[in-house]
Amino acid sequence: MQAALGFTRPLLKLALAGMMLAIALLIGTQASKADPSTITVFAAASLKNALDDAAAAYEKSTGNKVVISYAGSSALAKQIEQGAPADIFLSADLDWMDYLGKAKLIDGSQRLDLFGNRLVLIAPQASAVSLKIGKGFPLAEALGGNHLAMANVKSVPAGKYGSAALNKLGVWTAVEPKVAQADNVRMALALVARGEAPFGIVYETDAAAEPKVKTVDVFPEDTHPPIIYPVAVVRASRNAEAAKAFIAYLKSPEAQSFFTKQGFTIIKQTG
Repeated sequence: MQAALGFTRPLLKLALAGMMLAIALLIGTQASKADPSTITVFAAASLKNALDDAAAAYEKSTGNKVVISYAGSSALAKQIEQGAPADIFLSADLDWMDYLGKAKLIDGSQRLDLFGNRLVLIAPQASAVSLKIGKGFPLAEALGGNHLAMANVKSVPAGKYGSAALNKLGVWTAVEPKVAQADNVRMALALVARGEAPFGIVYETDAAAEPKVKTVDVFPEDTHPPIIYPVAVVRASRNAEAAKAFIAYLKSPEAQSFFTKQGFTIIKQTG
C-alpha cells in the first residue's frame, strides 16, 4: 500500500511528523489567542477587600486575569527588589514606592497617587471602653498589662503612621513597651478581632471590613504624614501594556466606587 502511494516508510514517517507539527502549531496559535493576559499585582494588605472587588469586575468585563499578592508594603517592595515577577506595585505609603523608584525598579512615568485613608484606634466589638484621642491621652493606662496591636513600626506603613501619631501626641514612650507588632496591618486587625489585644491601630477601612472590631476614635490627620496609596508599573514587567490598562481601570468611576464603599478617599488626578 505504501509503495502504491509512492511513499517509502521513512518518507511516510516524515510526512506524518510534519502534519502533526503543523496541527500542533495551529492549536498552539489558537490557544495563545484565546488565553487572556494575566496581571500580577503586589498590593498593600489594607487594600484587600476593595481591590478584590475591583479586580473581579475587571476580569468579568475584559477576560484578563488579575492575580494579587497581599502583604506589608515593605515586604512587597523587598520582594520586587529581589526579582519577584510583579507587574504592578500598589503601596500604602510613598516611602516604599520612592525606595523602588530610586532603585529604578518602577516606571516613574506610570506612577500616580490613587487613594487616601485615615488612621483609627480600634477595640473588640464587645468592648465597653471609651477613649478620646488627644495630647497625652491615657492609652498606656487603658492597656494595663495588655498589648496594643500594630503593624511593624519600623517598616510597615500603618505601623509607621501609628508610631508617628503616638509620638506627636506624647504617649509613645509609655506605650512602646506594650506594642505587639505584626507583619502587616491586617494581622494587627486580626489580633484585636480575636480578642488577643484590647486595642489596635489600623486604617479606617480595615476597621470597616471587620465586624468583630469597632472604632474607638480617629487620629487627627495632623499627627502623622498623609496616608497615600501610590501605584506604578514594575519596570521588569513582561506585561506592561496590560498593567497600564489595569491602572487606568483603577482610575475609573466604576473601580473607585469599590474603594469609596470601603472608606478610602480618592486623590484627584492633575494634568
